[in-house]
Formats: sequence, C-alpha cells, structure tokens
Amino acid sequence: MKKMSLRTRVLTGAVAAAALGAGTLGAVSANASAPAAAPATAVKADTANRNLQQSTHLTVDAASKAAQAALDAAEKEHQKVAVSVVDRNGNTIVTLRGDGAGPQAYESAEKKAYTAVSWNAPTSELVKRLTQTPNLKDIPGTLFLAGGAPVQVKGAPVAGIGVAGAPSGDLDEKFAQAGAAALAK
Repeated sequence: MKKMSLRTRVLTGAVAAAALGAGTLGAVSANASAPAAAPATAVKADTANRNLQQSTHLTVDAASKAAQAALDAAEKEHQKVAVSVVDRNGNTIVTLRGDGAGPQAYESAEKKAYTAVSWNAPTSELVKRLTQTPNLKDIPGTLFLAGGAPVQVKGAPVAGIGVAGAPSGDLDEKFAQAGAAALAK
C-alpha cells in the first residue's frame, strides 16, 4: 500500500468529516422539515338529544337577589340569620351572614340549601322522611332541619336556599321561601 503524505491524510480526513457532518445535518434537517404526523381523527359523539343534558343555573345576580330577600324578611322580624344559595350541583353561589348571626348559622345555611336542592323538597318535608329512613341524615353535607327551600324551573331543581339562625326551623324556612319567591318577581 502506498504511503500518503501528511497533507493528503489531513485533506482526506477533512473531506470525510465534512461528508459525515453533511449526512448528519441532512438527516436532522429532513426530520425537522418532515410534516408532522397527522393528528388522530377526532371522535365525534352523537350530540343529538340522548347524549347531552342541558341544565339551568341561577346567575350570581339572581342568587344575590334571593339571598338578600331572605335576609330582609328575617330582619323585618328581628331575626339574626345567615342565608346561603347553592346551585343545582350544591356549589355555593352566595352566602350572606346577617349582623349578629351565630357562628353555626353560616355552615348550617349552606347545608340546608344543599339538602333542599339535592332532594328537590323543602327540608321540613325531608325531616319527616327520617322516620322511615333514619340513615338519610348520615349523607355528608346534608342537614335535615327545617330552613331549606328548593328553587325550581318547570318542576326541576336549579338551586337551593338555606336559612339558619332563627329560633325555629319554621322561621328559617319561611325566610328561605321569601328568597325563592323574590325570584318570581
């Protein structure tokens, strides 16, 4: 084999390195400029009547109006209460704590509102059901005491109003009903 000069070896090495570099760069460039894989075809659900359900929710303004009406009704009778309005899913929309309402009133009002919307019935009626099914009271987040009223649209519950703090559940429920009635005005 013929011996190469230093100059030939350096040039041959440089050409080999350039060729290798160009090949690597070409492969990287080809990958970078290749079109992205097409996204998976989106699955379209049949959104006709049977797969979707529409529900109605109170606006914050409507919930505030109802809560204020309930609080005003209580204040007219010199009662110190808290009022809570929850949506169909039991999420609190607004809670008002009247001046002088006890510390338990806030949470009790929320639970009464949640209970009323969950069963689409005034909580005073639900208390009567406890005689037949006493374990209902064990459901987390509920409070089976008078003072909760559902808000309905076409017979379906859309919200619950709970009032707590008056000396009787009957008064609490009267004030909750006043809040619900304010939404009809």
